[in-house]
Amino acid sequence: MTTALVVHGGWEGHQPKETAELFGGLLEHAGLEVTVSDDLDALAGLAAERPDLVVPVVTMGSLTPDQERGLLDAVRAGTGIGGWHGGMVDAFRSSTSYQWMVGGQFVAHPGGFVDYLVQPCGSDPIVAGIEPFQVTTEQYYLHVDPSNEVLATTTFTGEHADWIEGVVMPVVWKRRFGAGRVFHCTLGHWLPDLEVPQTREMIRRGLLWAASA
Repeated sequence: MTTALVVHGGWEGHQPKETAELFGGLLEHAGLEVTVSDDLDALAGLAAERPDLVVPVVTMGSLTPDQERGLLDAVRAGTGIGGWHGGMVDAFRSSTSYQWMVGGQFVAHPGGFVDYLVQPCGSDPIVAGIEPFQVTTEQYYLHVDPSNEVLATTTFTGEHADWIEGVVMPVVWKRRFGAGRVFHCTLGHWLPDLEVPQTREMIRRGLLWAASA
């Protein structure tokens, strides 16, 4: 059976426990055997345990050397990793090795909660059939890896930072890290964001893709 470990913690404003349980339930519904934990030490033993998928939901926070090594070694060896918003792309800020694996790092959300358009790209199964849609949430500005396979984007207007007017920024991407599949979606600040059908479906599909290395 395909297995998944969902680990939550960090800043409570992103509702880590609630959103971890939401997607833990969706993964179980898809047939995965899911463990939801608030203990980051579960990451230290990943290379030996080798679940098919790890879902970090830990905004900020930090990793011990053993936790970092366990997570990176597991993904290099074939464990998938996937997540959303700051729970994955603003986790473990001091770990550049973690950021290299993820393929991006949050740096700003000009204007806070704003209205913007999400534009899916191409016909990848993660975004297939999803038309452009409007959201009202944080529009993440990121430092991103140019090797990412971008699946959805957003364009900054410059209203809140005029020097970034017209910048096209990835919202959803996938990539490889060693033998492991990596998926990320910048949407999903809290539970109301995850009630947007397109957001929830892209994340659900992306996690299942990451689990199927």
